[in-house]
Amino acid sequence: MKTNTRQGEAGKSNDLFIIQQNVTISACGRKSDMKNPDVFYHNHFITGEIPTPAGMIPQISTKLDVNDYLGAFMVRWGIRRDRYRVAPGLYAIGTPNEYSDVFVSANYKLTFDEVRKYLKGLNAWLLILDTKGVNVWCSAGKGTFGTKELVYRICAASLDRIVKHRRLILPQLGATGVAAHLVKEQSGFTVIYGPVRISDVHSFIHAGYKATKEMRRVFFGWYDRAKLIPNDIVQNIRYLLIIFFVLLVLSGINIGGYSIGQALGNTITVIKMITAGYIAGLLFTPLFLPLIPVQNFAFKGLIIGAVLSLLMLFNSLLDGSTVNQIAQILFILSFSSFLAMNFTGTSTYTSLAGVKKEMRIAVPIQIMLAVSAVILFILEITV
Repeated sequence: MKTNTRQGEAGKSNDLFIIQQNVTISACGRKSDMKNPDVFYHNHFITGEIPTPAGMIPQISTKLDVNDYLGAFMVRWGIRRDRYRVAPGLYAIGTPNEYSDVFVSANYKLTFDEVRKYLKGLNAWLLILDTKGVNVWCSAGKGTFGTKELVYRICAASLDRIVKHRRLILPQLGATGVAAHLVKEQSGFTVIYGPVRISDVHSFIHAGYKATKEMRRVFFGWYDRAKLIPNDIVQNIRYLLIIFFVLLVLSGINIGGYSIGQALGNTITVIKMITAGYIAGLLFTPLFLPLIPVQNFAFKGLIIGAVLSLLMLFNSLLDGSTVNQIAQILFILSFSSFLAMNFTGTSTYTSLAGVKKEMRIAVPIQIMLAVSAVILFILEITV
């Protein structure tokens, strides 16, 4: 198997490493693997090169710097998230040799940074798959962290020429996308699933590459959920703005026609209503997720929306007549439920089939609540 690689000396431009790992390798079954010019790959973590029988392999640092922490902060708030990637291919950690372990991960840089950070002290190879900048768990579900991509990367890196063993260590959460027996048949490499948390990797190795029950457990605790909230808040602002303008326009309708002044006069009411639904669905529901006594996320959001609405009602934070207050409560319930349902794609609590089933039940209820709220709201201001 021949590879078209560019060899160079340590100290050359980091762009060399990007070019090296995105070359045309027809023997691997693809016409081209040149990087997309519209995709930016971060590479400031590259510190040098390691010579191998298959060419020079970029050597990377296990220490995160200010660029990594700043990038992580921005991504958590949804800034340039779709561009936070590293180039797929093979990397060296420490000074690995032909007997060193080969770890496999995704090219989402947040994931990449976590992996290289916890591989500190090891001499290992890190094979990065092209998951389109998506983490291991989600990309495994989508198929990009999958058998075909893994076999291709093994071939493209000429991994059989670099290591004498035939062993790959994959993250456990990538198991849904990879058929280990097919990887063995097509590449000759055996798949070993490591611990759920990369922080356990040293213990995993010292235990003879065996994971304890604790290492196999998937945790989705308060801190894990809290880290995801900023991105969800930013990503869902579009819903907030659209609904704000729609409700503001509708609030100007009256029995005499339409009044801009009336619409502007309802601004505070609309803002409070939308903000309450937003906070209930995107903040309180994720934080209190395991404490809410129902399974479906949409109904978790419904319950939190109801609790927040009642608190607002008892504290005189809902404006207008009883009918108006009922309309506001119905809207908060609908909006909170809809936003909470979006968290299903972020959590480890659900499956794709479960999400689809939940949507079939929840979406009609959310629409009914929202339409009822609008009807009551309009009736109140037109009568």
